[in-house]
Amino acid sequence: MDYVNAVVQGILQGGLYALFAAGLSYMFGVMRIVNLAHGALAILAAYGALVLVRSGFASPLLALLVVVPVIAALGYVLQRFVLQRTLSDSPLPSLLVTFGMAIIISNVLLLTMTANTQQLKLGGLGTASLELGSLRIGVLPLAILIVAVVALGTLSLVMAKTQFGRLVRAVSDDAPTVGLVGASPKHIYAIAAAIAFGLVAIAGVAFGVSRGFDPTSGDLLLIYAFEAVIIGGLGSLWGTFLGAIILGVVQTVAATFDTTLFDLAGHVVFLAFLIFLPNGIIRR
Repeated sequence: MDYVNAVVQGILQGGLYALFAAGLSYMFGVMRIVNLAHGALAILAAYGALVLVRSGFASPLLALLVVVPVIAALGYVLQRFVLQRTLSDSPLPSLLVTFGMAIIISNVLLLTMTANTQQLKLGGLGTASLELGSLRIGVLPLAILIVAVVALGTLSLVMAKTQFGRLVRAVSDDAPTVGLVGASPKHIYAIAAAIAFGLVAIAGVAFGVSRGFDPTSGDLLLIYAFEAVIIGGLGSLWGTFLGAIILGVVQTVAATFDTTLFDLAGHVVFLAFLIFLPNGIIRR
């Protein structure tokens, strides 16, 4: 039963990873940008929610109503006026720019928020659980998993069924031709970046209510998100979700043998996929 519980907890853990990785996968799928500032932006969103809560804003859940639009708007501006200039056949310019963004965000947070560990409190909801026989399922991790599924499902439907989704796919395949028919590739890219940054903001607040965070916590989050994207398949949203679940399950099962294996097991599985299945489970 310990292993069954470990698998269940791993699936719940994977839900959080999937929420983090969704924006990273989406930006790569649309613009071929590997956003190294992904983790730092998530932590920025968590601190934004913390500031609002300390200012009397009712709860972290209500703070999402402010944080998500603000981070999404930041994504639009950064893509339109900064990241757009880095788009080329080489991934190096965008890697360098987003790496610089991550350093700036982390250091600004260190200066303004100190290095102390913080956490967003949800009261009873943060510790509530459901009893299923000998299994105990946390309400908060379950809610985060549901949010991840809903977010990925909604984004997949938008990409497959709407005019905007068709424009995004067309721009991703051949931006110059789309520009010839009257659409603005820069504007479409910026909206896609806003969506990705909005997902990052949700993931950051979800992380903040799940555990403690500090200005440097984004580094490890970026690694987990990147591993989930690679395992699932670059640019595939549902592949990313599956990769995140695999990563979470491997970590929690390994931790039943030795808690120090939690991080190592995930990295080993990631390395195995790079060697034996480099294109991931589901190709874009």
